[in-house]
Amino acid sequence: MKKPYVQLVDICKSFGAVKANIDVNLDVNPGEILALLGENGSGKSTLVNMLSGIYAPDAGSIYIDGQKKVFTSPQDAIANNIGMVHQHFKLIPVMSALENIALGEKSGFLLNKKRIEKKVFELEEKYSLNVDLNKKIYELSVGEKQTVEILKVLYRGANVMILDEPTAVLTPQEIEKLFVIMRNMKEAGCAIIIITHKLNEVMEISDRVTVLRKGKSIGTVETKKTNIYELTEMMVGESVELEIKREKPSTTSQPMLKIRHLTKKDEHDVKILNDISFDLYGGEILGVAGIAGSGQKELCETIAGLTKIDSGSILFLDEEITGLSPRAIIKKGISMSFIPEDRLGMGLVAGMNIIDNVLLKTYRETEGAFVDRNYGKKKAEEIIKKYDISTPSVNHIVKKLSGGNIQKVLLGREIEMKPRLLITAYPVRGLDIGASYAIYDMLNEQKAHGVAVLFIGEDLDVLRELCDRLIIMHSGRIVEIVDPIVTSKEEIGLLMLGADS
Repeated sequence: MKKPYVQLVDICKSFGAVKANIDVNLDVNPGEILALLGENGSGKSTLVNMLSGIYAPDAGSIYIDGQKKVFTSPQDAIANNIGMVHQHFKLIPVMSALENIALGEKSGFLLNKKRIEKKVFELEEKYSLNVDLNKKIYELSVGEKQTVEILKVLYRGANVMILDEPTAVLTPQEIEKLFVIMRNMKEAGCAIIIITHKLNEVMEISDRVTVLRKGKSIGTVETKKTNIYELTEMMVGESVELEIKREKPSTTSQPMLKIRHLTKKDEHDVKILNDISFDLYGGEILGVAGIAGSGQKELCETIAGLTKIDSGSILFLDEEITGLSPRAIIKKGISMSFIPEDRLGMGLVAGMNIIDNVLLKTYRETEGAFVDRNYGKKKAEEIIKKYDISTPSVNHIVKKLSGGNIQKVLLGREIEMKPRLLITAYPVRGLDIGASYAIYDMLNEQKAHGVAVLFIGEDLDVLRELCDRLIIMHSGRIVEIVDPIVTSKEEIGLLMLGADS
């Protein structure tokens, strides 16, 4: 039996009254990939942040290669050969890949460039890593940036690697490359911890899985002896039906939304939307896929009237709404709802309670000087009941709810406006499995009611299961609109990278 290289024993961590980790146990062997699973708020990030020296545990012990260690800073973790690749990369865009990898080099970069290059080339060869070291970070793809992060950690001597949601924004091709790298690191004897919410990837890449729930370690199982249903039950505490019920679209004969030659430039005169044209019908879910920064966000915001375009037209049931503000669109009697990516910045007011957030969309219609709070209270109670929102009361401050419940408040409010067009941008980002599937059901229900749904997502499995058609964007343009049932993930991934079919 292998001796664990990393052991966390009875780890506890609290932030005020919130107990993030309660007597958590975890161990990782050399040459092993351990998946760390758990819903949002289960304590995953807190736990690995203690292993990487960002936090110090309140109680419990950390052992590295059998020796008890005390980490008070990330430098302590690095000194013990532990490295972490964060979900949001910590790279300097205007510096080259090589300069980023060598950051912190005490003896000077220019004096030792050849020695640094030689060491990095050796690491690339050993682990099948490949990136142009002379390119600036801003010139690299998301997958290449991640490779730089991994090289940076390995350059510092890490033989324990923590990867936080490493596949969240990668194409299938980039994910496969990452898995090759991870398997090579495993073969070289590295201990790897991967945090991910994608259960299919857990089953493909990991050797064992440790599950956290409400700050406690529920158990560790061998991947080959478990399945996604058992893992989900361990995470949630009850069985969850992991199926998106695809209903046949009952589309209207005429498009509800027509987008024609939509073009928008940024401050540098670069087209972030490049001649975009498509139709969206009532009774269908039209998905949008693309690597980060392909124009998905700008597309949503221009349709919703939040940003101006340079040319093109937006028609709702053949009525021109191009350039109209959200308020002007509502005044025209057009029923449109937008669920933005930034749910607490653009969708809801974080410091207000549920009643006030529900009233935000209707208070201008109130006659007289006073808002009808009784109506707001009644409507908030209906939304809480209908959408199964867990909250102490309708007066609870929204930012104090969990991510899933915040999103349900936002979706509930917008759906109760009975929109004919619903635009959603990454509606399940950061949510746990139970909340995500509840939201997929809500969107399918709107589709059944004849609502036209535009769904911007990042999980290709979900996009293929949920959507009736799929727009694939790259660099601000539509590469192709495909049938997701008959188009493979690999084909979609190539199109996302800009390959015309």
